[in-house]
Amino acid sequence: MKIGVIADIHGNAPALEAVLEELPRHEVDLVVQLGDAFNGPIDPVGVARLLRAVPIAHVRGNGERMILAEDAAERSASATFARERLSADDLEWIESWPRVHREAGLLACHGSPRSDVEYLLEHLQAGGGVTRRRPAEVAEILGADRAGLVLCGHTHVPGMVRVDARCTVVNPGSVGLPAYADTVPVSHKMEVGSPEARYAVVELGGEDGLRVTQFTVPYAVERAAHRAEQFGFDDWAWTLRTGFAR
Repeated sequence: MKIGVIADIHGNAPALEAVLEELPRHEVDLVVQLGDAFNGPIDPVGVARLLRAVPIAHVRGNGERMILAEDAAERSASATFARERLSADDLEWIESWPRVHREAGLLACHGSPRSDVEYLLEHLQAGGGVTRRRPAEVAEILGADRAGLVLCGHTHVPGMVRVDARCTVVNPGSVGLPAYADTVPVSHKMEVGSPEARYAVVELGGEDGLRVTQFTVPYAVERAAHRAEQFGFDDWAWTLRTGFAR
């Protein structure tokens, strides 16, 4: 079985379009989308159109939670941007997505199974440094809620941790936003250093066991960055072009 894994599109329809054009050549049996699909100042409506045109298993991220929030104070600027443009039907569709998707041998979530904002594979240090979690730390977060393959997103950084012989965690990186800065729980930056869209393909049951391949895809970055600038999101435009966060 081959699984295509995408996450953190953040309203970037040009990046998503490039990834969806490439996925069929891998002959995947399932595509899983790990949330934060729309909250971004580029083209959330275009993202909805693209996602609804193909069979995909979806989970909600903190971005979807903010978009669906009735209280504007609970939404970021990018979530408000998306909510104001998505249709009522789109919002109802998004609300139907589960927070965690489970099927035989597979668990998919946005951050971790217990929180859509928890970093499953990364540890934040007090001074803002970011390190990879050890397998024992990842196992502690997962607890009994695990599977042979656990898929997560949220941090936008591709990664893989073999927790033990029966559990591997994979983050495909971000389709549409290669970096960001945050202040919670401490000030830090997550950066991949280049503008390409990212996704992963996971192959289960082959002769070599589980095989994970991470991909980068060039796309019309300038088109996406220009749209972000048009809507007053200059920091987003700079990040889209560079892969770094200001």
